[in-house]
Amino acid sequence: MQKRISVVIPTYNRLNLLCNCLDALNGQSLNASDFEVIVVHDGPDERIFKALENLRDRYAFRLLVRCTEEKKGPAAARNLGWLLASGKLVAFTDDDCLPGPNWLTGFLDGYQNQEFIAFSGKTVVPLDPEPTDFALNTARLSEAEFITANCACTKPALLKVGGFDERFSMAWREDSDLEFKLLLAQVPVYRNEKAVVVHPVRKAPWGVSLKEQRKGIFDVLLFKKYPTLYRQKIQKRPLWNYYLIVLLGVLALLTGIRRYDVLSKSMLLCMFLIIVIFAYQRLRKSSRSGSHVAEMLITSLFIPFLSVYYRIYGSIRYRKLLF
Repeated sequence: MQKRISVVIPTYNRLNLLCNCLDALNGQSLNASDFEVIVVHDGPDERIFKALENLRDRYAFRLLVRCTEEKKGPAAARNLGWLLASGKLVAFTDDDCLPGPNWLTGFLDGYQNQEFIAFSGKTVVPLDPEPTDFALNTARLSEAEFITANCACTKPALLKVGGFDERFSMAWREDSDLEFKLLLAQVPVYRNEKAVVVHPVRKAPWGVSLKEQRKGIFDVLLFKKYPTLYRQKIQKRPLWNYYLIVLLGVLALLTGIRRYDVLSKSMLLCMFLIIVIFAYQRLRKSSRSGSHVAEMLITSLFIPFLSVYYRIYGSIRYRKLLF
């Protein structure tokens, strides 16, 4: 039976978070018979599948549980989900999000049976009085134009643009890619402040910002596909401070090998001064606890080198240079 709206949630081994999200959906003001929820696990996992199947009776809405044939990332999971959707309007959120009680009615209130339309909801990121750098980065989701943690598209619009590009195998830039495809296909994208999702800041391990630099690979892919939109909406100018730090580090090493000690030390000093400024910028509005200050100082030393490395890697992989 066709539903008024379908909800697609990609997930990967985060059952507790997913259950919190499903509980929030169970409290929607929209009648449970009017929507369905499609959970797609990224790759086969019999344990998660059985656990969700056992929870089916806990929810008033129709719950479908599927797994992709192999682990390919959230973009592939979302594609499987929306293709299974019976609703003409498909809403997306993530397993670590908590949709507000009027989330679905918010989208439906703005939907007048248009064939091609998309919506971007309002995302709220609660912060501690002294947030970490990771928390502040997560809070940027509340300022983003279009994110898959809180959006909705008609199924015909998704079919028109081909859904998500599965080359984005991490949870990064696949939402911007979809937004840009919708814009170029002249599918209107509207902001809907009534559709509210809370995105809590999850606990992150020490040094998480180092691991995050790998996402730069997919910045290159997005830039290759949409160079003008990328510069307009993502990154207006190159990361000159990163490139300068790396250049100074390389030159300091080369001049040190050639025994130009004064020149080498001067370049190292300049490099460390720029790194200190970078670390200060990250600490300016974030927690000043001893552990966090140490984390910012240490990771600020390595982030520029890792970021440039992954962008070079992405440039080779996708044959497009991104500065």
